[in-house]
Amino acid sequence: MKLYNIAHSRAGDKGNTLTLSLIPYQETDYDMLCNQVTAERVKAHMKDIVVGEITRYELPNIHSLLFVCQQALMGGVTTSLAMDTHGKALSYALLEMEI
Repeated sequence: MKLYNIAHSRAGDKGNTLTLSLIPYQETDYDMLCNQVTAERVKAHMKDIVVGEITRYELPNIHSLLFVCQQALMGGVTTSLAMDTHGKALSYALLEMEI
């Protein structure tokens, strides 16, 4: 199943670093997301977008995962030639991941 079936995502940026949150629609799916959506799997899924490391943070109090993606915005908002310099559409790229 694709992540968009059970979760939503938000994106943020700071320089050339992208942050992607992953929030399940149902809190009961949080543990499954923790088991299935590892930093390594996200890195493999986003291999053509994220050049640097991806670090995952678990936020159990709000049933959310946060992925910090280094070197993901082609140099950063002010220098990137990408169409989406802030990386907002990349939250949808994460939600396309199969688990």
